[in-house]
Amino acid sequence: MASAAEQLAANLNFGAFAKATELKKRIWFTLGALIVFRIGTYIPVPGVDPAVMAQLMTRSGGGILGMFDMFSGGALGRMTVFALNIMPYISASIIIQLMASAIPSLETLKKEGESGRRRLNQYTRYLTALIAIFQSYGIAIGLESMRGSLGPAVIDPGMFFRFTCVVTLVGGTMFLMWIGEQITARGVGNGSSLIIFAGIVANLPSALVHLLELGKTGALSPFFVLAFIVGAIVIIGFVVFMERAQRRIIIQYPKRQVGQRVYGGESSHMPLKINTSGVIPPIFASSILLIPATIIGFSHAATGPGWMRWLATSLAHGQPVYMALYAAMIIFFSYFYTAVVFNPEETATNLKKQGGFIPGIRPGTNTANYFDRILTRLTTVGAIYLVIVCLVPEYLIGHYSLPFYFGGTSLLIVVSVTMDTVTQIQSHLIAHQYEGLIKRGRGRGRGR
Repeated sequence: MASAAEQLAANLNFGAFAKATELKKRIWFTLGALIVFRIGTYIPVPGVDPAVMAQLMTRSGGGILGMFDMFSGGALGRMTVFALNIMPYISASIIIQLMASAIPSLETLKKEGESGRRRLNQYTRYLTALIAIFQSYGIAIGLESMRGSLGPAVIDPGMFFRFTCVVTLVGGTMFLMWIGEQITARGVGNGSSLIIFAGIVANLPSALVHLLELGKTGALSPFFVLAFIVGAIVIIGFVVFMERAQRRIIIQYPKRQVGQRVYGGESSHMPLKINTSGVIPPIFASSILLIPATIIGFSHAATGPGWMRWLATSLAHGQPVYMALYAAMIIFFSYFYTAVVFNPEETATNLKKQGGFIPGIRPGTNTANYFDRILTRLTTVGAIYLVIVCLVPEYLIGHYSLPFYFGGTSLLIVVSVTMDTVTQIQSHLIAHQYEGLIKRGRGRGRGR
């Protein structure tokens, strides 16, 4: 079966793609949904002065607002209906996932199959709306207090503005959540990831133009610009290699005799990714570290006390204190999130129920300990890989004033989502070829 699938995968070409009508419909649906998302990033929230917002975002572009503006494709900087993007939904999903590992009732729901998954999804939607309400109200209050050299950010502050701002931003987030679910069900790829991916990619051309302008004006040497482009290609290749890398654990199933026939006795493998935690550790680490930088940016650290000026300087991109804290938090969240998403004891128990075992390892506790040892080593390698990929761009951003969009987090998201989407497209093509083989086989059988 594996060799047949590999042969089909090797024979995939544009001819097979042209015949896959269902796949083309899914791709067009995905592109249409993403176009709707991009249109929404230009519809402004009523009552906000866009010129003042652009000025304020320029002043605090290196803080947490700059990072969320990158994820939203510039929607936060323009203060549009999709300013919150789908981040409340991502936060709610992570919180529910953490709670499902700590609260027995939610853990039971997770084990109930499809019905339990629907209940957890419903809880995630409720929590998304709650988080979006709190965040949008905080944004409304913050906007009323913001003032640039061009005037206040809000034209007519008051309760009516706060209400319209909350309704607009929460409605935009819930609509994006629905679009993401529709992409996942009727399109290609994970809808939430593709929305974030589209937001990052939409601003990459302008960031690249800005980089070339720095080389043209002499702010950066042409050799450095060329070396940066070559280095980015090398890092992308390294990310692809590490994201595809996995440790395969051999699983053996015993033979059993039913009547005169012998079943089982087969062996398979359980793949464990080196980077089990994905892009969550860099996102968490950068979010926590950028909160102080954002607060300091809005409080005018240049005229503040000495400790505030020191903190603002130390937490700037590329500084040793910032780099050390960033690396430490990435390592911590790598171990923490891996422990949440992979339970060695539960995996060992399920394997024992299915009659499988690892050669040379006793089922039960010994298998769980074996999984734990392997996962610890893989997580160590994965954490080091994340630190390297994230710190190199941070150093370049801090020392050479490169655009914020060339950060390690955005690179990981773009590469990971691209790989996942391409894999799903290949899976649809393979399924289409299997269906074609089955139909041809049935036609031959009827001809006989």
